[in-house]
Amino acid sequence: YVELLCSPKFLLIFEYTVREHWTFCLMAFSRRLITELEDIRKLQLPYFTNIQVNQSNFLVWQGLIVPQEKPYDKGAFLVEITFAPEYPFKPPRVIFRTKIYHPNVSEDGQICLPLLQPENWKPATRLEQVIESLVAMIHSPQPDHPLRPDLAAEYVQNKKKFFRVAERFTVEYGESRP
Repeated sequence: YVELLCSPKFLLIFEYTVREHWTFCLMAFSRRLITELEDIRKLQLPYFTNIQVNQSNFLVWQGLIVPQEKPYDKGAFLVEITFAPEYPFKPPRVIFRTKIYHPNVSEDGQICLPLLQPENWKPATRLEQVIESLVAMIHSPQPDHPLRPDLAAEYVQNKKKFFRVAERFTVEYGESRP
């Protein structure tokens, strides 16, 4: 077996097969991302606009989340979506680039979204579903799974104050609404 496995002919066939496999995977991956981008743009979602693909890295997209409900309806929030090379078999990473006063978003923009956890991720999940889940999380904070326990406590104990501060924070730090 060693002679066969180390023969130049076998190595050439193996190299060709691996190269073809990766080329096929890359083409399928690119097709999936292009389809996702086209679908999102066609939908013209009122709560996700201004989708831009990074010119130097097509794995990095940005868009504006435009919440429709209080206390976040006075601004918009820039999010960055980074696709792993293994997408759709690995979830994208979503980070808020605009500050938001929210118990499920850390001060550096990390989010706690069950759909994006590796153990919950399904390759059939579409970007539209990710965006819808993100908007639902913004509108309905989950204080049981906070990244900012102080804000979760405030949300549970004094919702009126939480909404007042979150609205003021949105006006001060939020992006302009389209």
